[in-house]
Amino acid sequence: MTERRLHLNAFLMNTGHHEASWRLPESDPYAHVELGHYVHLARIAERGTFDSLFLADGPQLWGNLAQRPAGALEPLTLLTALATATEHIGLIATASTSYNSPYNLARKFASLDIISGGRAGWNIVTTAGAEAARNFGLDAEPAHAERYARAAEFLDVALKLWDSWEDDAIVADKAAGVWGDDTRVHPARHKGRYFSVEGALNVPRTPQGYPLLVQAGSSEDGKEFAARYAEAVFTAQQTIEDAQAFYADLKSRTAAAGRDPGHIKVLPGIVPVIGSTETEALAAEQVLEDHIVYAHGVGRLEALLQLPPGTLELDAEPPSDLPPESVIEGAKSRYTLVVELARRERLTVRQLIGRLGGGRGHLTFAGTPEQVADAIEQWFTHGAADGFNIMPAVLPSGLDAFVDHVVPLLRARGLLREEYGPRQTLRERYGLPRPANQYVTAPAPAPTPALAQV
Repeated sequence: MTERRLHLNAFLMNTGHHEASWRLPESDPYAHVELGHYVHLARIAERGTFDSLFLADGPQLWGNLAQRPAGALEPLTLLTALATATEHIGLIATASTSYNSPYNLARKFASLDIISGGRAGWNIVTTAGAEAARNFGLDAEPAHAERYARAAEFLDVALKLWDSWEDDAIVADKAAGVWGDDTRVHPARHKGRYFSVEGALNVPRTPQGYPLLVQAGSSEDGKEFAARYAEAVFTAQQTIEDAQAFYADLKSRTAAAGRDPGHIKVLPGIVPVIGSTETEALAAEQVLEDHIVYAHGVGRLEALLQLPPGTLELDAEPPSDLPPESVIEGAKSRYTLVVELARRERLTVRQLIGRLGGGRGHLTFAGTPEQVADAIEQWFTHGAADGFNIMPAVLPSGLDAFVDHVVPLLRARGLLREEYGPRQTLRERYGLPRPANQYVTAPAPAPTPALAQV
């Protein structure tokens, strides 16, 4: 049996995940649109033998310009550039099923997979929020269940398109003058509730067959979608007990969907703030918190909690009569996490904004490299995670610190590879098989020879 190894994904966000990271003397407030910044980060993560890196995205302007660097380069375009600057690391882009068409998006991911030699991944999101909806001619966001129904059909169409070329459709017979075999190309011919797509993809089948399929929703609809399709899940959990419950639930749902639970990897987010001593780490965390502008945070928290502007008071707890999750049509799982965190720890609005400033609900952890490694090992070995979404509070220094000081400890404990070894696809790094083409019938097994009669 192959020894279980930790999966690490680097979640790269402009100057870092802490909202005040751009205000530090070391930070470049223009880095979010500089290719060299992302090339540097990708190479740090590759030095740490991470499985993959990840870019978040959404079809709207996030937040307000006063709070932190806003705007972002389109991730598939950026990852195509990073593919030429790296050799091994996987490249995962976020793309919405709510505001894209299956044909165009399937073509873009197929192109990235070919250009990168089989390192593409798709973080599948349904995109909550009225701001994005209004950018596409809608008055309000579609209902939560509606978004997931569309996402399921979107992905079914994408799978048909990625399979529309058989692996051996290209013949390249110069002597006969035959480049390809049309009988090995299969038009999608899809007509459904949301999409009508007739033809085959205009890109051949890729090294991985499909990109690695990633999902990040933890609502009931999100978990059902993940159980059916996802091969890696990015999740936010505040305690090991909550993480264990999520992990067991998702693995169980995956098995119930007829899939191997080992073929879905659960990666909670962690925002590590690392110091040579615990005191040093806590001091670094405090510096970041001291740079938070709380007026910005109040507005964002009111929007998340669906409260009218001016409702929250900084030094009081959030109201006890918050809307129930059942009426939330936006980011249901994040809403629940934040409300439960506030109530469990009886946080004031100021304290809650401070806790969310580092990772928007993901686990924040300040400590020594040994303490960070201990926490990762505990979650990994106690049924809470298959790996982690590493979300440095400050970039690039936080990623450098993790690779230089935590990665060696994880390697010494036998949890992480020492080096990449031979070139592999992203699927192979995650221990996943290359998917069979749905249009190709597997050959029947050879008949068992009859026993000779004595």
